[in-house]
Amino acid sequence: MDGVIVVNKEEGWTSHDVVSKARRIVGDRRVGHLGTLDPIATGVLPLVIGRATRLARFYTRSDKIYEARIRFGFSTDTYDRSGRPASAHTEPLLDSGELERMLNNFRGEIMQTPPPVSAKKVDGVRAYTLARKQMPVELAPAAVQIHELTLLEVQNAEAHIRARCSGGTYLRSIAHDLGQSMGCGAHLAELRRVASGEFTIEQAHTIADLQQLAQESRLGEALVPAARMLPDFPTVFVEPLTAGQIRQGRNFPASPFRAGQGSRYVKAVSSEGELIAIGEAVLPSLYHPIVVL
Repeated sequence: MDGVIVVNKEEGWTSHDVVSKARRIVGDRRVGHLGTLDPIATGVLPLVIGRATRLARFYTRSDKIYEARIRFGFSTDTYDRSGRPASAHTEPLLDSGELERMLNNFRGEIMQTPPPVSAKKVDGVRAYTLARKQMPVELAPAAVQIHELTLLEVQNAEAHIRARCSGGTYLRSIAHDLGQSMGCGAHLAELRRVASGEFTIEQAHTIADLQQLAQESRLGEALVPAARMLPDFPTVFVEPLTAGQIRQGRNFPASPFRAGQGSRYVKAVSSEGELIAIGEAVLPSLYHPIVVL
């Protein structure tokens, strides 16, 4: 079981909860997730399994696609509906034209301050740990990329949006900052992730589905093999002798016609379709294995 299983996360669970359940289902401690989802969030949570956990480093900034509902009228201390109200409660009448104009301020590359209740660290301590102890939390803004921010629907005091953004983007912060811009406060009411990197909601399985597949010895049907991960990296097929040398850390050649001119990374794959390593270019058409499976 070396690869990815895409989980359709239920509301109320932390990402760590899902990892713990998956470890019991697959019978392997080597399970990690590719990007945290808050407890109120649902949707795509890719889990790397077995030796494929070594590939997680390549997904830290992968794009995500979300659908969210933003409730206008008051802010909360967590920037979502799980928190306590942090401003007076109002019932604004939203104007879609005005809201669309405000959304322009959040498109493209923006500087975003993470929510106080987040996994960011302050002097080595998670921000949420300090926030829950009522201690002041000051987080530095970070550059994020909002590729798409579409207003899908406005209904009463709620707006339904779709966002495609870089890894590290907080939809909670967008909701909070949008409410500040509108002068009425806002918070995230619902969040569903429909894609993370190359993994989509159509591939996702509930934990109950995975438990059933495991009982029927069919869990492999849910697995995306390691060789199919990172589809943007060109694939170079290697014979057994070269595969053995790669596993010893030796550089390996790759045809520019196969790897593509100027590719920084390639996937070295055996003739049986097994991912051997990820190679990084050290010279034109010569790669060094930086991750070996």
